[in-house]
Amino acid sequence: MKALFISDLHLCSDRPETIRALQHFVGEAARDADSLYILGDLFEHWVGDDDITPLNTLVAEALAQLAERGTAVHFMAGNRDFLLGDDYARRAGMTRLTDPTLIVLDGQAVLLSHGDLLCTDDTAYQRFRQQVRSPEWQRAFLARPLRERKQFAAEMRRQSALANAGKPARIMDVNPDAVTRLLRSQEYPTLIHGHTHRPARHLHIVDQHNCERWVLSDWHADARYLVWEAGKLEARRSAPSS
Repeated sequence: MKALFISDLHLCSDRPETIRALQHFVGEAARDADSLYILGDLFEHWVGDDDITPLNTLVAEALAQLAERGTAVHFMAGNRDFLLGDDYARRAGMTRLTDPTLIVLDGQAVLLSHGDLLCTDDTAYQRFRQQVRSPEWQRAFLARPLRERKQFAAEMRRQSALANAGKPARIMDVNPDAVTRLLRSQEYPTLIHGHTHRPARHLHIVDQHNCERWVLSDWHADARYLVWEAGKLEARRSAPSS
């Protein structure tokens, strides 16, 4: 079993180096993987599957080709692309996952999450997250004209940047008690998540159980990913030739 885990690519037309990193990753590091798990924020923003662009078409084609070669591609929504729906997932050959999702790799339980639900100290963000993740809000938003949705999303990103600039760094990281509760509720698995852009391996002792927590990296000109192979996890990176 070879499984790869990535998150926080934040793909957009303003970051061509990250697009190249994804193309290289799909063609090289991921080509012999049994499965690929994308744990949120694949795109910098997403306002609906009807917003078809050259970028998201390129990404859909690359991921669909990977799936056609035999790699099972899974996607979990992040805080930037939570509106990505079934239509785009079909185009990209992806299976959508709920957050969190428990999987088993070679007999070991592994819990997957984007990670933002664990940042419970940021109460303003958690209120916003609860609102925009509701089916009612999403139906109403997606019913609005595409141009209006794009304007709204741009304003939300502007407000988010201003709000985050004034927040202490600690409240934008995961809350240890929230991590403990989640691990306990799932019977002490290994946890893999992204969102915080603070790649690391942590050890949590929960009810006398040793639980690993792996935090995925965000992407820039290279692809930083986690691989499960030979019964263990390892952080790796790949980058296109200059």
